[in-house]
Amino acid sequence: MDPDSTDALFDEASGHLAVGDLDSAIPLYRRCVEIDPQFFDGWHALGMALMKTGSIKEAIGAGLMATTLRPNDLLAWTALSQMYVANHQIAEAEDAKGKARILSLGGKVARETDA
Repeated sequence: MDPDSTDALFDEASGHLAVGDLDSAIPLYRRCVEIDPQFFDGWHALGMALMKTGSIKEAIGAGLMATTLRPNDLLAWTALSQMYVANHQIAEAEDAKGKARILSLGGKVARETDA
């Protein structure tokens, strides 16, 4: 596997995350989404890692990218809601939580398109 591929970088970042080394994980997650801006897992992981380090506004940006890429992903909306709560944006947090609730009940928040 190419050590600079998104998969290799993501795996390395996730290894750092697993042992609590967020300062090493975050730049690797950033590199993943620089290489592939459509890499949902990279955006989602980057957002969560940033939130854990207190970089809330940047985390929200990553979370919004994740929900844009996969608007019917329950975990992405749940994470975005948590990010908004951490930034004291309660109305936005409630909106994201509502979308997560719709998805948890089997609904959709965006129409699926054929690829």
